[in-house]
Amino acid sequence: MSTSANAFLFKTRAASVRTRVVDLIGNTPIVSLDKIAAEVPGVTLLAKAEFTNPSGSVKDRAARSIVLDGLASGKLKPGKTLLDATSGNTGIAFAMLGASLGFPVTLYMPANATIERKRMIQSYKAQIVETDPLESSDGAFLAAKAAVEGNPDKYFFPDQYNNPANALAHYQTTGVEIWEQTAHTVTHFVAILGTSGTFTGTARCLKAFNPAIRTLAIQPDSPLHGIEGVKHMASTLKPGILDTRLIDGTLLVSTEAAYAMTRRLASEEGLHVGWSSGANVAAAVEYAKTLPQGAVVVTILCDSGLRYASSPFWENAA
Repeated sequence: MSTSANAFLFKTRAASVRTRVVDLIGNTPIVSLDKIAAEVPGVTLLAKAEFTNPSGSVKDRAARSIVLDGLASGKLKPGKTLLDATSGNTGIAFAMLGASLGFPVTLYMPANATIERKRMIQSYKAQIVETDPLESSDGAFLAAKAAVEGNPDKYFFPDQYNNPANALAHYQTTGVEIWEQTAHTVTHFVAILGTSGTFTGTARCLKAFNPAIRTLAIQPDSPLHGIEGVKHMASTLKPGILDTRLIDGTLLVSTEAAYAMTRRLASEEGLHVGWSSGANVAAAVEYAKTLPQGAVVVTILCDSGLRYASSPFWENAA
């Protein structure tokens, strides 16, 4: 083959594989937790590896859906800054998309968010406004809402807790992927509640495929918990997108159980993930103990443990 033909072929192949960051989101693998599932013989335990999304968390899906909806509707347009409240993961995803698609981002977040999350946001050149850590994500939300109300023409306010595009992302992608990746055999889906977009959208999709699928919501067992980014619904602002009709049951998980399972996922399964992932798997295992053989339980590995690397938590992992 001639040099010119080689050059043409290379250019053609290169063009065929070009993509954008926004196109890398989703289609995450599903992982079989075989060692941990040994506690529940006869039950298959699977987890969506959402930490493989480009910014490292499940929140990439919701952020993409919200941003693309904002651009399509004209609510996010040149001259406007995306401003929202976040505990970290959605903010990182917004910052990534802002850098990639070319719009400024300002994020209100509790001051006690991990330094890794703050540095990731800042690496994308997004602005951070820290809020009272004692007021948690609710305080950040109220502060962001007040800032937008004070200057509505300047900002696009995604309002991830109340934006239908959040849950729609999981209805259109996460649920479909789980259905296909389990070859239509999934019997139970369990997920912890934060904005509730992952649970609501995925549960709605799976029930559309098969109404017999049971969908369980996980919550911390106390309002004073250490599972970052999740909500104890009885003591916090309820997300507007949460559809309680999809909740076939509620599973409670302690901070201690979530932490212990997070360590086990790293040491036994080779999955270095965050505390909400540990909470999901811990609750899934306990629930699986009540299920008959043949059940197929799917949950979510929400984000990477690298976002918590500076925490003393990992010093005690040995």
